[in-house]
Amino acid sequence: MEEKELSELLFLVGKRLRHGYSHRLVPLGLNPGQARALRAVAEAERPMRMVRLADELRIVPRSLTPVVDALEEAGLVRREVDPANRRSTLLVITPEGRDMAERARDARRQAGEELFAVLSQDQRDQLGELLMLVDAQFR
Repeated sequence: MEEKELSELLFLVGKRLRHGYSHRLVPLGLNPGQARALRAVAEAERPMRMVRLADELRIVPRSLTPVVDALEEAGLVRREVDPANRRSTLLVITPEGRDMAERARDARRQAGEELFAVLSQDQRDQLGELLMLVDAQFR
């Protein structure tokens, strides 16, 4: 199999995974961008500055504002003034936000399980090891 074919297959499988994940987020009232932002805030050890979240998500801060607005309106995060720098805004996850982040994580897991159900457990383990090896070169 030549490299272009492998790249195309990986792209198509990733597209199917994203579609399955997006479909499972709809009943939760989230889109993939909101779920990504919520996951990052939930995984942070302490309240996160909005500018840091934008960097982590690799988007410009002004693109993050509507995402955070929607999460705040849903009661999943709240904004607070950073006491260390009053010009900065901190994002604090709410208990409902933690619950929703876990539900979104489950949705992603279910999408992957459905997509890879055609593989045996040994094949899934092997694929996971191979993908970790490829990913490790960029860390």
